[in-house]
This record gives sequence, structure tokens and C-alpha cells, in this order.
Amino acid sequence: MPKVVFRIPTPALLAAGSAAICATPVAWGVPGLQALYLLPAAFAWWVVRNRTTVDGERIVARSTFGKREVPWSDVKAIKVVPKGWLSAVLGDDSLVRLPAVRAAHLPMLSQVSGGRVADPTAVSAAGEAEEESAEADGDATPPPVKSEE
Repeated sequence: MPKVVFRIPTPALLAAGSAAICATPVAWGVPGLQALYLLPAAFAWWVVRNRTTVDGERIVARSTFGKREVPWSDVKAIKVVPKGWLSAVLGDDSLVRLPAVRAAHLPMLSQVSGGRVADPTAVSAAGEAEEESAEADGDATPPPVKSEE
């Protein structure tokens, strides 16, 4: 059974490390400001924890402090947000956010789900092939004329 894990890219942890290094002069300048290290640590925890695991039977969405398992039979649709994370729409119209899953991941999500999620690239590829064949037949451009020299 194929399984796909969608994660926030791990190079984002470099940002947490850089923030911790940059906070060092300020954190040790005044007693008590060592609490500034909590911000990069919280960001690193968010990067490591947020992920979505999808297989043929269910979706497992892990957020920063929780986990939600949803079987595919409960999923009515997938809500697509152009510049955000996707959400699964359940039978009772409630939403389950799918961390780290974006609109570009729909073809992979379709393949792993066994076709329960429509693949928009397959539909557009078939539509483009039909348009190309229609354009080739209905071309009004005259053929090139050979000149006599």
C-alpha cells in the first residue's frame, strides 16, 4: 500500500538555528532574556511536527499539538486554496486542514487515494490534446507558396 508524507521542508530548520544564533547577543545582554530562545525552539517544533500522511485507507493530519485521523469514506471533497494548505471537507461539512499539502500536490494525492481525489492535471492534459487536434483541423492559414525563379 503506497503511503505519502507531506512535510514542511526541513531546510526551514535553518531559519530556527539562525534566529537562535542571532538572538544570542540580546539574550545574554540582560538577565531573563534567555526566554528569547523559546521562539526559535517553538518554530522548530512547528516545522518538525506539522505533516500529513496519506495512504489508500485514511488521512492523518498532525498539527502542532494534535493529530486527526480521517478515513477516506468520511471525506466528501478537498477544498483547494491557491496559496495555502488544502482542507478535507467531511460529510458533515466540517473542515480538516491538511498541513503541508498544497494545490501542486493534487496529482500525487489523487494517485495515493486511489482516484478518490480528482487529478486536475489529467483533465487539463486531455483537454489540451483535444484543443490541439481541433486547432490543426480548423487552421485557416494557407499553405506556403513556392516561388518560381
